[in-house]
Amino acid sequence: MRSRSSTIRTDRAVAALAALLAGALALTACSSGDDKKASGERSDGSGGSSVTLPKLDGAKLEVAAVWTGTEQKNFKRVLAEFEKRTGAKVTFVPAQDPIINFLGSKVAGGRPPDVALLPQPGAIKQAVEKKWAKPLGPEALKELAENYSQGWQDIGKVDGKSYGVYYKAANKSLVWYNAKVFENAGAKEPKTWTELLSTARAVYDSGVTPFSVGGADGWTLTDWFENVYLSQAGPDKYDQLAQHKLKWTDPSVKQALTTLAQVWGPKDYVAGGADGALQTEFPASVTQTFTGGDQPKAGMVYEGDFAQVNIGDTKARVGTDAKVFPFPAVGTAAPVVSGGDAAVILKDSKAAQALVTFLASPDAASVQAKLGGYLSPNKNVPVSAYPNEVQRTIARALISSGDDFRFDMSDQAPQAFGGTPGKGEWKDLQDFLKNPKDVAGAQRQLEKDAAAAYGSGS
Repeated sequence: MRSRSSTIRTDRAVAALAALLAGALALTACSSGDDKKASGERSDGSGGSSVTLPKLDGAKLEVAAVWTGTEQKNFKRVLAEFEKRTGAKVTFVPAQDPIINFLGSKVAGGRPPDVALLPQPGAIKQAVEKKWAKPLGPEALKELAENYSQGWQDIGKVDGKSYGVYYKAANKSLVWYNAKVFENAGAKEPKTWTELLSTARAVYDSGVTPFSVGGADGWTLTDWFENVYLSQAGPDKYDQLAQHKLKWTDPSVKQALTTLAQVWGPKDYVAGGADGALQTEFPASVTQTFTGGDQPKAGMVYEGDFAQVNIGDTKARVGTDAKVFPFPAVGTAAPVVSGGDAAVILKDSKAAQALVTFLASPDAASVQAKLGGYLSPNKNVPVSAYPNEVQRTIARALISSGDDFRFDMSDQAPQAFGGTPGKGEWKDLQDFLKNPKDVAGAQRQLEKDAAAAYGSGS
């Protein structure tokens, strides 16, 4: 997706993000007119429709995604806007992980949803190989070309043809912390891994467990690994490991797992210990960091910008009680890891093409952006659409980075290895969280499972 020279640009992007976040926390929730102009919003703030949609009175669509809770509720607001503009009726279909298996059962039963939101490029590839996915039509391609950088367009392609519109993105290189805990501990925002360990020790010495880890959801553990590995091993090896051109028994993987063990291994550094973390789902890992007054269950929680949705379920205010810093540099460069969900058509029709075209437009993303806990890779979404300055800052950083990022490694892997609960990388890293001393054993199992999944392509 980017050249080797882009490593330098990554350093600059992370430095800029750190400075922007620091500034954001000191600002009020207003955006400047320059922000609106740069993002494509009308200077008078009136917004307006940017995409023309057909009349679809009587058309019925089903859209499947694994989203739950607030995320699902907010996306339904976007679908409601599409219904209002077109007259179509859209039903949201809750899917289960792995979504490819869920869709397979629907296809086998002769009732696939019209559109599915796929969280992995590997899943898009599988959907194409199984002849489920349909190519994007000219109107959707036009929106893609106008609103997305080349890198985000390319992630949705298979063999040079566009199948996916990345409606949702994620900055997965962030650490959220309880501001009161840091204040009581005299802790500072770390910029390096060594400083992170010192910060963790200060929080621990103040009487609060340093880290909350949502280990019940294996994907959170893969995100931990990817940030450490990208920063430590570099982008070239990251790409090689993502494609399984480098084995998981490689010394670079040993180094990354050994580094991770510095956080996962020490007694009382993870809320609830390994057993407790493995029973903690991601939403709870966030909320328990920001509830309990001066004595929450943990002082910090690593995860992406979408953690704001869960922070919103507490009394903590983002930017005041809940603050954030970029994932610290482990090696010479801090990591920039992104993820996302792409809309893919499974039942081709005028209505399905119209919905995906809408999801590729700034109009759709702006509806969800204002609700919080959401980030769009669409460069023409008004920055002012985001509800707070921290979120606006993260959005600016994502868009300004262009193609200068690395996509989530596990999301690039075959579903059986990188995207299935209780299997592959998810299960192997859960086992490693339980026993961080067994680095060699973790490597052997990761390589065994990767070889099987990449060999079968599933």
